[in-house]
Amino acid sequence: MTAPERNAAAFIRVEGVLFKRGLLSAAAYVARNAQGMKERALRTVGLALGAPAYGLLRQNDRTLANRVAYLAFRGMSQDRIEVLGEEYFHDVLASKLLDRGVEIVQRMKDEGYRTVLLSESLPQLMAPLVDKIGARHVDRLVTNHIEFKADGDCTGRLLDPVVGGHDAGRFVHRYCEEHGLDARGSAAFGSHAGDLLLLASVGKPCAVNPDFTLRRAAHEADWPIVDYTEDA
Repeated sequence: MTAPERNAAAFIRVEGVLFKRGLLSAAAYVARNAQGMKERALRTVGLALGAPAYGLLRQNDRTLANRVAYLAFRGMSQDRIEVLGEEYFHDVLASKLLDRGVEIVQRMKDEGYRTVLLSESLPQLMAPLVDKIGARHVDRLVTNHIEFKADGDCTGRLLDPVVGGHDAGRFVHRYCEEHGLDARGSAAFGSHAGDLLLLASVGKPCAVNPDFTLRRAAHEADWPIVDYTEDA
């Protein structure tokens, strides 16, 4: 039986909690499946050259790291991104969904929390996730958004605010204020150093499969740490 609805939310980061794969995997898939051999080669080479910068930035400035990764989408049509996004989810992500991550989402909803999934990916890639988990368990899916020109071509520019960046804490407080929720009674689950502000903004933080920086911070703050690595 579902518990009575709480005056609180559970903010759950998709990358790390529900999937081990992150944004770079999606960008690589898009690059490899661009139309035409020349375009595929150019996008793949460009992504490979930018990968070291992304790896360095994601530990220090995840907002900028995301902006770098999304340059791989520049010049692609909106229709093409929508097609590749759906293919990427069903061909790659669907089989990589972590069972224990899904259990976290479902458990928090069953305990009465308003569940909010936060993803660095695009709605074109993440929309099927809600159905995969079960729509009744997800109250809101928040993703990044990318800019398109009037002709439908992507500029590669990530729009503000950027999920996974420095706005996580402000987002939590704004969301709680808008919905009359108690941030101190809310929970958050994150996996990366960039999730520190997200976790610090609620009264019930939990580090899930944390990277080195977040694990160290969680130990120092005496936050719960949960580890699981198995794929669904």
